Amino acid sequence: MVIRLHNMAASCLHSCIKTLLFVSLLSLVNEGYAQREQSKSESRHIFQVSSLLPSASCKTSSTGNIQKSSLKVVHKHGPCSLHAQAKPNLLNHTKILVGDQSRVDSIQSKISTSLGGSKATLPATLGIPFESAEYVVTIGIGSPPLNLTLIFDTGSDLTWTQCEPCSFCYPQSDPIFDPSHSSSYAATPCTSPMCTASDTLTLTSTDVIRNFQFGCGKTNYGQYGEVAGLLGLARDSLSIVGQTTNQYGQYFSYCLPSSSSSTGYLTFGKTSESPKSLTFTPMANIPGSSYFYGINIVGIAVGGTTLPIPSPVFTNAGAIIDSGTVITRLPPTAYNALSTAFQKEMASYKRAAGFGIFDTCYDLSNTTSIVVPNITFTFSGGAFMDLDSSGILYTITDAQVCLAFAPNDEDTEIVIYGNTQQKTFEVIYDVARGQLGFAPNSCS
Repeated sequence: MVIRLHNMAASCLHSCIKTLLFVSLLSLVNEGYAQREQSKSESRHIFQVSSLLPSASCKTSSTGNIQKSSLKVVHKHGPCSLHAQAKPNLLNHTKILVGDQSRVDSIQSKISTSLGGSKATLPATLGIPFESAEYVVTIGIGSPPLNLTLIFDTGSDLTWTQCEPCSFCYPQSDPIFDPSHSSSYAATPCTSPMCTASDTLTLTSTDVIRNFQFGCGKTNYGQYGEVAGLLGLARDSLSIVGQTTNQYGQYFSYCLPSSSSSTGYLTFGKTSESPKSLTFTPMANIPGSSYFYGINIVGIAVGGTTLPIPSPVFTNAGAIIDSGTVITRLPPTAYNALSTAFQKEMASYKRAAGFGIFDTCYDLSNTTSIVVPNITFTFSGGAFMDLDSSGILYTITDAQVCLAFAPNDEDTEIVIYGNTQQKTFEVIYDVARGQLGFAPNSCS
């Protein structure tokens, strides 16, 4: 009897071990499957097509590391802009993209010229078209301060506005700055149309910069969408970054909203808390153009798969990050690889005709939701940007939604990393330490 019980126990033990092994193996298989499914899900965006279209009403961003030294950023044509509210106008995508190409051509020309030995200044004259520059902030100039809406621009060194008496001024929504109405204004004698002056610059009620050098333009040509001028953020002693070294330590950041109907922010100085998931990459030097913010692109991935782009494609061209350029310009070799991989992932969607600089477009007019492959840019030092869906697609209408990238003419032309791909990231410029930071989901 004892032997029989012993044999039964041994048989049960053997069976239990087999069962446990099977359950463990099944668990591992299921876990691996779940991980693969999670990885697959993380490499794609799933969202409603309706979310690609901007709202008619302003939505203040619900996220953001906004501190006291912050300015609200709005799209100059969106409902959050007071000027757009006073004079509503639809986004003219043809005009924006033509203007964007003009800006890209100007930057390419300035860098090419500077490599030949002359100093590049952007804008060199007010005649360079900057209609494509989209994001504006409101600051005050003078005592008492006159509120002016300016494009903020990392590709420009000099902050400037139109001034009275104005022999020729383009139309702007704000009153033109009149130096005679400011008790703190001081002019610098000059003979050029773009005279440098100094006055008090008011960013916020507690951020007041005295003796700020800026351009006072009295003969001005160009198309600026009725904004009053530019706030220059370039890597230069003349920019606001250089002039406020003592106050802000050459440190600023911004977050561009996902839509023209939402808000972002521009912050000066290091914040009390670092944003989550922040990664840094060293700033790169652009030969002959030290005030541009250079960046080293290492690779691009689509849907979690790294594209087979030879590293010299990026290193030979060089790259800058620019808040004023709308669409990222890539070397043709890199763009073709990106477009091909994207088209493969999007094969189930109806194609649409190209639009302007875009050649990879889709008709989503009869589609409710869409699955789009994630696009990831990797930079030197391990920094990366998993682009928001708003940084992947550019929407003309729901019947014409395009891959939001364009190629340069040659692989040797400098890469320009534009503002569309920067949307919803806090982009940190730590100029003193020579590094750029990226933190996702910082504004909506």
